[in-house]
Amino acid sequence: MIDKNSGKYWNLKNNINSWLIMLPSVILFAFFVWVPMGESIVMSLFKTKGVSLEKFVGLDQYIAVFKDPNFTAALRNTVSYVLWSLVIGFLMPIIIAVLIGETTRLRGLFRTASYLPNIMPGLATVLMWRSFFSAKPSGAFNVLISYLGMDARAWLSNADIIIPLIVVILTWKGAGATALIYMAGLAGINPELYESATIDGAGIWRRTWHITLPQIFNLGSTLLILQIIAVFQILYEPLVLTNGGPDNASISLMQLLFNYIQNASSIDYGRASAVSVIIALMLLTFTVIYNTLNKRRESLE
Repeated sequence: MIDKNSGKYWNLKNNINSWLIMLPSVILFAFFVWVPMGESIVMSLFKTKGVSLEKFVGLDQYIAVFKDPNFTAALRNTVSYVLWSLVIGFLMPIIIAVLIGETTRLRGLFRTASYLPNIMPGLATVLMWRSFFSAKPSGAFNVLISYLGMDARAWLSNADIIIPLIVVILTWKGAGATALIYMAGLAGINPELYESATIDGAGIWRRTWHITLPQIFNLGSTLLILQIIAVFQILYEPLVLTNGGPDNASISLMQLLFNYIQNASSIDYGRASAVSVIIALMLLTFTVIYNTLNKRRESLE
């Protein structure tokens, strides 16, 4: 006869053991994520002096942020960064992964080469590209266009192209690492599908459209949301390249937050906290909408 109490005891013991294993991670996550998040929410509701709370002001900090003309520019630019990253940066890793996957020779070399930009420090990457885009005639891109008979250009001072240029830098640095993730996904596709398609006379484009893309759709969906969250928090690229210029044409929400806490004349941690809460709410809302639509799609399949 099975002792039911004994079974409950072992289940309880297993649950306790599982929680004990998870406890260090939960504590660290709470300390580095939940506690700072809670502190930011509280600080955004107060008038601050440094990091000290002086006076409860309710939603006044949020109202002040929304009335700040720099916030409108930062929000518009941040959305523009995200949209341009989808046009330029989202497809590039997939293209790299597919091309390397179709390569029969030196595949390992191409994988290594695609990942090399990712190992460079981010600041060094931005400084390197800033020298390439230098307005001087000796700048790399001005030298190239000089061979075409064109005059030197102030690339980083052109408000119409500054955001696409920054997205190109982001893509150059991160596309290779993301491509490796796609390559891992491609490795899990049944090779018989490609063999059958090849026998039927399908070329690389038809194999990619009918086999590769459907097979990595779920992986691509996950990387899409992660890319949007990452690009939405862009900071040091526009900060180092243009300091948000020209005329706020490249300022982002994260740089606006940075400016609030680095302004020598009026450091405002309360307003900076309000911006951080606004960013978190925007990303949370987008993530909830995305997950809802994704679950609805999966239920219809």
